[in-house]
Amino acid sequence: MSSTGDRPIYILMISMHGLIRSENLELGRDADTGGQITYVVELARALGKHPSVEKVDLLTRRIEDNNLAPDYRIAEEPLGHHARIIRLPCGPRRYLRKELLWPHLDQMVDQCLNFLRSQGGRLPDLLHTHYADAGYVGQQLSLLLGIPQIHTGHSLGHPKRERLLSSGRKASAIERQFNFERRIAAEESVLEHASMIVTSTQQEIDEQYSLYHHFDHQRFCVIPPGTDTTRFSPPDRRKISSSLQQNIDRFFADPAKPLILTICRPEVRKNLKGLVTAFGRNPGLQQQANLLIVAGTRDDIRELEEAQQEVMQDLLLDIDRYDLWGKVAIPKHISQDDIPELYRLAARRHGVFVNAALTEPFGLTLIEAAASGLPFVAPDDGGPRDIVRNCRSGLLSNTLESEAIAQSLKEVLADRKRWRHWARNGLNGIKRHYNWPAHVNTYMKQVRQVLRRDRKRWRRQMVIKLDSGKSYMPLVNSALISDIDNTLLGDKRALRQLANWLQHHKGRLAFGIATGRVITSAVDILKQWQAPPPAVWITSVGSEIHYGAHLIPDTGWANHIRHKWRRDALEQAMQSLPGLTLQAAENQREFKLSYIVDPDRMPSLEEINHYLRDQQLCAQLIYSHHEFLDLLPIRASKGHAIRYLSYKWGVPLHHFLVAGDSGNDQEMLVGDTLGVVVGNYSEELEPLRGMEQVHFAAGHYAAGIMEGIAHYGFGADEPVPVTQGKEESTHNQKQRK
Repeated sequence: MSSTGDRPIYILMISMHGLIRSENLELGRDADTGGQITYVVELARALGKHPSVEKVDLLTRRIEDNNLAPDYRIAEEPLGHHARIIRLPCGPRRYLRKELLWPHLDQMVDQCLNFLRSQGGRLPDLLHTHYADAGYVGQQLSLLLGIPQIHTGHSLGHPKRERLLSSGRKASAIERQFNFERRIAAEESVLEHASMIVTSTQQEIDEQYSLYHHFDHQRFCVIPPGTDTTRFSPPDRRKISSSLQQNIDRFFADPAKPLILTICRPEVRKNLKGLVTAFGRNPGLQQQANLLIVAGTRDDIRELEEAQQEVMQDLLLDIDRYDLWGKVAIPKHISQDDIPELYRLAARRHGVFVNAALTEPFGLTLIEAAASGLPFVAPDDGGPRDIVRNCRSGLLSNTLESEAIAQSLKEVLADRKRWRHWARNGLNGIKRHYNWPAHVNTYMKQVRQVLRRDRKRWRRQMVIKLDSGKSYMPLVNSALISDIDNTLLGDKRALRQLANWLQHHKGRLAFGIATGRVITSAVDILKQWQAPPPAVWITSVGSEIHYGAHLIPDTGWANHIRHKWRRDALEQAMQSLPGLTLQAAENQREFKLSYIVDPDRMPSLEEINHYLRDQQLCAQLIYSHHEFLDLLPIRASKGHAIRYLSYKWGVPLHHFLVAGDSGNDQEMLVGDTLGVVVGNYSEELEPLRGMEQVHFAAGHYAAGIMEGIAHYGFGADEPVPVTQGKEESTHNQKQRK
């Protein structure tokens, strides 16, 4: 990475899911709009105020949904001093829950590259990603641009899946609902790659992240989040809205009693059922206090998501079962501006805040309660342990047992002198441990260490010098990139048609190839077929880029993918594995180590990966045709190479038409490129059928490419007519992809 010295830095934050806007956050509207949303918005806003920060861009998904406020379709929204929200299109326009976003994340990578290019070439100094989906997007950007990635998981797939399995849910059912396999794979990959992992508590590290194979204790940093003390403060500083108080008190037969307050989304994990059971089975607690449950907003319970419907219906049935009418309030509409006042109302009535969740990774509401001078009861799990230790303003309880919840609530309410002591402790603890300036100061100190440590490791050269006569890449506004074997080659007549089309568009359109062949083999086979000469050569499975007839190497790409590549050590380590024989010397390259395999003897790819990681070695394993194994740098691939070219030469990805026939081509076919799958494709690509901007052609080989050109109207105002050529030759099916 280029040196930042002491100059202010540009931080790019990414948070993919939920409803994100600068004001009046709709927390609790659904399972994806909760504490993470508050954290990323307030962190971005606080970082923008720091003198060492030039600007903060918070990237999220643009949502154009008539069921939602128009705020979420605004492309750019100010967030505060030197901070803004940037919304980019990704997948369908409508709102999607996070589990459905995975197929669209490659498009977000491409949209982020387009956005950065539109900013005039100023690259971020740092990426900070939130949750697994943004972690995936950020990792791709980090690899493509050579920018360090910091990641905050917020919640993790491994422990959540274990909890659901232990509760009796079937593995197949939870996989369909939560897409854990892909989520956990993304989390593993981010853990291996990220320069720093930020957590809120030590428990997250010791009991949650430690479940992952790529757990590395040295790269974790505990930085408790802050709270906005301009919003959350004791009742003696603010007047409570009379209309809000009336809205709450109308539920109660005796509104003057102390108030037990809980604020959470209507999820099973939040254990609202356990809380109502605790209150309903304890007449003494009902004598002491009223119960106020703020569980998101709703117009009609029947319009909520199915899981939320079940929680709310159970809640109402239990209230009726225990005859709690006049003692419990569950208001339908509470805005985010009302939340601080509810804490103050409960504090003024000497009540208590309760978080009854079954598990709690952090517990942001506990910090908000403490900042409001309101003691709390919380799960004896995860983050609350740290908060109780730092604030000394509440009790930990076994929230798995309703009786234990009831006894803890009664204990807090019973002693007014201790209540006041806890209220003061909470205010002091927040000032010492949970304010945003302290959080950001610690954050920036850690960031500077990351930037200094990674400066040489991430250094890259993005520009190469080309004589004007050797490449016309700086002049083009679109590109056609094709795999060679079984895509470009296989039908001589169709190939001639494509060559004529390319000649007609030369000068403003670049032709390139992307192949597993080494550069010399690619040159030879194209000469044999009298194929049009490429302006760009992506060879050796994306590990090399050359330009023009003189095969000028892109040294910037070589410097970029050199990250963590130790070829000699890899070759030595692989010698001890059975079933692997080095291919001939002409198939070996600086950034490609190639083997012929005996599939019956070779260890599985997972076993090889684990073995290499134990040796502290990093490589991508590319296995093809049950016959070949290539080891590549972790940044090298056909798809990454195309996105690098897009960024480098300023050609938007949707101006790239890419053609392929097998699974090795999949990465370059998805995202914002215009994908063409030729008619003689391998079944590995069938899952792409139906995806946006992936066209399955009927024509084989180059005829399929011509069909794709016509389908997209690529390179011309009018679609190019396609004539299906007779297949004059078939290509050796065992050629390398």
